Amino acid sequence: MSALAGLRVLDFSRLLPGPYCTWLLADQGAEVIRVEHPRELAKQAKVFGWDRLDQAGRARQRARDMLARGKKSVCLDIGDPDAQAALRRLAATVDVVVEDYRPGVLNSLGLGYEALSEGNPALVYTSLTLCGQTGPLRDKPGHDPVALALAGVLSRTGEDPDAPGLPGFAAADVATGAHAAFATLAAVMQARATEQGQHVDVAMTDCALVLLANLIARYEDPADLPARGARRADLGLWRCADGAWLVTTDMEPRYWQAFCTAMGRPEFAAWHMDPSRRAEIREGLQAIFATRPRTHWLDHLEKAGTQFAPVNTLAEALNEPHFRERGMVVALDAPGGALTQAGPPVRLGPFETPHPAVLPGTHTAEVLRAAGLSDTQINALSASSAHQTGPSTPATH
Repeated sequence: MSALAGLRVLDFSRLLPGPYCTWLLADQGAEVIRVEHPRELAKQAKVFGWDRLDQAGRARQRARDMLARGKKSVCLDIGDPDAQAALRRLAATVDVVVEDYRPGVLNSLGLGYEALSEGNPALVYTSLTLCGQTGPLRDKPGHDPVALALAGVLSRTGEDPDAPGLPGFAAADVATGAHAAFATLAAVMQARATEQGQHVDVAMTDCALVLLANLIARYEDPADLPARGARRADLGLWRCADGAWLVTTDMEPRYWQAFCTAMGRPEFAAWHMDPSRRAEIREGLQAIFATRPRTHWLDHLEKAGTQFAPVNTLAEALNEPHFRERGMVVALDAPGGALTQAGPPVRLGPFETPHPAVLPGTHTAEVLRAAGLSDTQINALSASSAHQTGPSTPATH
C-alpha cells in the first residue's frame, strides 16, 4: 500500500508551488482531485498555441505536464453558484484542500476555509500565497523573484560583486511547494488526533527566507556577511579546454590538501584561509583546468578522491545513470509514446510509475457522481463549463 493511500485532496491550485505540493502527495499515493477552471484553460491554450492542436496533440501536451500526473481532473467554473455548491459537497468528503488564490478570493465564492470546514470540521485547508494570509504585504502580487527579493535571497545570488543575478530556476516556488506538503501532512496528523482541522498558511516569502538558513545561523549580525561574489578559494566553477564546466567543493582541510596536490599546486594548501591569496589561487587553478578537456579532469579528480562534479545540462542530468538507477528519472507510457520525467524526490517503499496527466475534465462525472450529484446535475454543470464566458477568476500572484 502506498504511504498516503486513503488521503483525499481537493486541489484548486494552478501555479507552480501548489501543483508541486499536490504532486508530491499524489506520487505517494494520495487521491488528488484537481479543479480546473475552463476559462483559465482556454486562456492558457490560446497563449501557448495549444488551441491549434488536434485531440492527439492536446493529449500529448497534457501528458508532458509532470506536476499534473497521477491526479484526477474535474473541470468546473468556480464562479458558477451551482458549481460552488457541488464543490462544497465534494469538500465534505476530502481530508485536504489546497489552493493558491490571493487571500479572500475563494472566501468570496463560498469556498474558503470557514465555509468548507462547516461541513467537514477535520478539514486541513492549505493556502499558498506570495506573502501569506496576514501582514502588511498580504495582498501584494508577484512571482518567484519577488519572494526571493523580499527574503534577501537575490542579494546573495550570482558571483558579480556589483549586481545580483536571477538564479535561472524557480527556487522559491519549489521550496514553497515542498514546505506546503510537509505542513499539510503535519496538520493531517494533528487533525486525525484531535478531529479538528485548520487553515494552513504557507507564504513564498517565508519559505524563501529559510533558503538563507546557513547564513542566519552563522552570522549574528547580518552586516558581517561577506560581499556577494567573495567566494572561498576552495570551491569554484572551472571551465575546461573543451568549454565544458565542472565544480569543486573541497572545503574540508584534508580534501583541500588532496585537491591541491592533484592539481600540481601543493603550495596552495597552506593558503587555504588567506583571503589575500584567493585571487592568485583561483587564477592559477583556472589556468590549469583550461589546459585539458573535462573528461580528463573528471577522471583525474576521481582518482584523487576529491569533491567534484560535471556541471550537467538538464539533458545530461536526465541521462545520468545515478538518477536512473535511483528512480529519479522515469519513463511514462503516454499518448504518442514514452515520456521522460523526474521521479519523486522522496520514495517510501516500492514506487509504482504513475499515470501521466489526463485531459481536463476527464474525471468530472466520476468524481461528482461519487459526491452524490445526479447525472442531470452533472450534465448541467458540464454544459455550463463548456459554454461559460467572461473574465477569468483573479489570480494569486
